Amino acid sequence: MGVFAIRLPDVGEGIAEAELTEWHVKPGDLVREDDILAAVMTDKAAVEVPSSVSGKVLELGGEIGQMMAIGSVLIRIEVEGEGNETETPAEVAPTRSEPVEKETTPPPEPVQSEEPVAAAKPVSRTNGTKPLAAPSVRARAREEGIDLRQVPGTGPAGRISHGDLDNWIASGGIQQGGVTRGRNTGVEEVRVIGMRRKIAEKMALSKRQIPHITIVEEVEMSALEDLRAALNKKHAGERAKLTLLPFLIRAIVEAVREQPGLNARFDDEAGVIYHHGGVHVGIATQTPQGLNVPVVHHAEAGSLWDNASEVARLAEAARDGSIKREDLTGGTITITSLGPLGALVTTPIINHPEVAIVGVNKMQIRPVWDGQQFQPRKMMNLSCSFDHRVVDGWDAAVFVQKLKTLLETPAMLFVEG
Repeated sequence: MGVFAIRLPDVGEGIAEAELTEWHVKPGDLVREDDILAAVMTDKAAVEVPSSVSGKVLELGGEIGQMMAIGSVLIRIEVEGEGNETETPAEVAPTRSEPVEKETTPPPEPVQSEEPVAAAKPVSRTNGTKPLAAPSVRARAREEGIDLRQVPGTGPAGRISHGDLDNWIASGGIQQGGVTRGRNTGVEEVRVIGMRRKIAEKMALSKRQIPHITIVEEVEMSALEDLRAALNKKHAGERAKLTLLPFLIRAIVEAVREQPGLNARFDDEAGVIYHHGGVHVGIATQTPQGLNVPVVHHAEAGSLWDNASEVARLAEAARDGSIKREDLTGGTITITSLGPLGALVTTPIINHPEVAIVGVNKMQIRPVWDGQQFQPRKMMNLSCSFDHRVVDGWDAAVFVQKLKTLLETPAMLFVEG
């Protein structure tokens, strides 16, 4: 433990002493940094003195009404670690316990200068320096939600006046979370390079080339979620954990079997659509470097657990940067999901040159009318976008309804034929 002495600060105006008018603490009190310790009065203003440390009050340096010399010890506080007094402090100049008349000794003549006196400039406080201000200024700052540490003071020793508050507000102080802060005019230049440039080019190409049509449909997920939980419990520790994605991949495989035109790539320069027999499902994956779309190749040949394992492998490789080029190419249809951060509805951008993308939105409990009453059901919206140049609205709607049926009755995912 150490002892930290806080001295009466120089409040400016060329004064040598100030009258102690109010104590806010007493010996034995615990104080925190920035707590107000006392108020002193100069010839012109009252000023509150904040604490620069946290600790326990040991000793008060004066009594109410006492004139105290600038720089004399105002208060001593016991602090953790070392203080700023390593030995018994020397006695400060005697202070008077009662107000007295002004000294009759005339002040020294001011030194004349040939240079004009500059106007007062705002004083910048260094870190840890506490703002000086009259109680009325502090009260107004509290009422207006202004952090005085952010306000430049133009008074002596950086003392903040009501005029300084007016200038601060007029110059653009912006209130955020109850605290007024100055405008941040900094600009950081970030070049769009590497993966971010590739993503930007791909997104711009997709939006520029493809006229999107997006269909949103809600799906009741209760049965599928119950099945998923049961399968994970049955095969815990033996097989890959099932998320929603393997079920959705399986549903896409079944849906495009009836509509191969959606499992396709469109070479718009050559004017050729390539319908693929293999279903190569891209999984949009966020990585520290940006958005990647690793591909589950030949999802039609994998079981539920095969595809779950492959999704997990690809996601891990994409995030740690070890993914291979062949794992990022050849997709024929893409799934995109924001997981628990997802919204109710999204409008996914197609992964050019594919012609369809399936967007997964967040799952939540909603009231659903069963014909007699509302029942709580686990619901999720699908947002699916299509290239309207080669996919008609009717075909897009049929595809979405097929996904809805398969997800709401998950037993159909495992029925052959």
